[in-house]
Amino acid sequence: MTMNEPRRKLRIGDLLIQEGVITEPQLATALGEQKRTGRKLGRTLVELGYVGEIELMNLLARQLDVPFVRLNQYRFDGALVKRLPEALARRFRAIVLAEQAGELLVGMADPLDIFAYDELVRVLKQPVRQAVVRESELLSTLDMVYRRTEEIASLAEELEDELSDDVFDLATMSASSASEDAPVVKLLQTLFEDAIQARSSDIHIEPDESVIRIRQRVDGVLQEQVMKEKRVHSAVVLRLKLMAGLNISEKRLPQDGRFNVRVKGRSIDVRVSTMPVQYGESVVMRLLDHSQASLGLDNGGMPPHLLERFRRMIRKPHGMILVTGPTGSGKTTTLYGALTELNRPEVKIITAEDPVEYRLPRITQVQVNPRIGLEFASVLRASLRQDPDVILVGEMRDRETVEIGLRAAMTGHLVLSTLHTNDSLGSALRMIDMGAEPFLVASSLLGVVAQRLVRRVCDNCSESYTPTEQEKVWLASFDLAPADRQAGFVQGSGCYHCSHTGYRGRIGVYEMLEMNEAMLDALRRQDVAGFTRAARRSPLYRPLGQCAMDYALQGVTTLEEVARVTASADAGLSPDEARAGVEDSPDHRASLLEG
Repeated sequence: MTMNEPRRKLRIGDLLIQEGVITEPQLATALGEQKRTGRKLGRTLVELGYVGEIELMNLLARQLDVPFVRLNQYRFDGALVKRLPEALARRFRAIVLAEQAGELLVGMADPLDIFAYDELVRVLKQPVRQAVVRESELLSTLDMVYRRTEEIASLAEELEDELSDDVFDLATMSASSASEDAPVVKLLQTLFEDAIQARSSDIHIEPDESVIRIRQRVDGVLQEQVMKEKRVHSAVVLRLKLMAGLNISEKRLPQDGRFNVRVKGRSIDVRVSTMPVQYGESVVMRLLDHSQASLGLDNGGMPPHLLERFRRMIRKPHGMILVTGPTGSGKTTTLYGALTELNRPEVKIITAEDPVEYRLPRITQVQVNPRIGLEFASVLRASLRQDPDVILVGEMRDRETVEIGLRAAMTGHLVLSTLHTNDSLGSALRMIDMGAEPFLVASSLLGVVAQRLVRRVCDNCSESYTPTEQEKVWLASFDLAPADRQAGFVQGSGCYHCSHTGYRGRIGVYEMLEMNEAMLDALRRQDVAGFTRAARRSPLYRPLGQCAMDYALQGVTTLEEVARVTASADAGLSPDEARAGVEDSPDHRASLLEG
């Protein structure tokens, strides 16, 4: 439909009845529900299950003789999209897609909204041709294409204009910051909104000699924005310290705090860490979105065959279970998932954490505080006098914590904890290296789960990928089945949906080691080589790299991510040893594509 064409009188309910998609009674029910909720009729019909969203969009596109565009497969022109202000795009559920022969193609979730169409023509000042798009895809796309980077820079410039060259008056600054209209508050609000839209897990505010760097970690990778307004930094840090309840006059020592903010109706828990650096104070904020938190084991991405084994393990009445991996690999999420499954009225659960990330009902959670002597070991020792059934220890950091945890596991408690090792094989040996008696480890340890997070290929820009000659040589170390050697791999070319990284979202890769008699005997003898050999020969053991390769074969991730996981998991092994770890499993070929 162009600007000069007459409007078509079309009632969606009548159209659907005419096409035999819905019945008269269904339309009457939908109209009643629409009157009650105020939603549009099309959305109401979809929510009631009377018509599928795709079916409805295709029908409208045919009737109006306009294209139906799938936004998750569309390549956007950023400059073109932003010709329509974000507020209007969200209000009218519309997005500018293309320009051809002086005419703009605009995707609309409701192409029958004549008022919205007239406003779009007026604002864009060009003939408009409509396209039909899914509302669910449109809303997620708007979050990605309307990033707040320009607004952040503009607010920083506005704030700098208000600041003099003199040293900040802390009392005046804190008082002025209380106003909702203060530029520093607007800057922080916009910064948080941009971080939530981009699905950031962390925000880094770093002062440099003449600039400020704001970096956001998205899918494990930092994205940087540089601002020249260096003087803004002190005002931003001050405001964050006030929000987190920190000492605003102390700039020489690191400080930790937390606060809660609401961003677009979502509750975000923010953990703040400040550290004195060369040009001021560096601030890192970890964002925990409680409204999006899914702590159940089913939501963690663990393959079904490993999930079943892990559930059997955590249901045992006593023993120790370890989850290992580097910082940011999802260990805490896995442990919280286990606690969620075990959290029943008849089970007493106590945790010692640093910090407490998620607050769970019915569970006694203790925040470790080394400054007052409240260490993991002291909390664990006190917990044993509280008659617990399950104990979670945030981390096995020292010999005392390890020994108390192992003895608790021997005396009828289920103990869950984390350990920083590269893979599951090193965990039992690490505890012995920390001073634990081998017989204690052998008597108490039930199993170890090692995990990493790999980035998912963006569905919107995924394309086939042919391995290089070097990668083909590396792939030979996995001893793939003949059919899998010819498998098609994928990579992302980069688009707006993934911020031009080729990746969007992450998924966990796991390695599970359950103790058997051969491994336990080797532990008691302190036979490191024998323990490693017995573990790798266990029919259920599959290395982290193999789990990651399964995802690459399925088109979920890339060979680049598999190589990264394999390099970190096999650190310290020779290439022959790393390959042996794969080939020693007798059921390796048969189980390659399980889960």
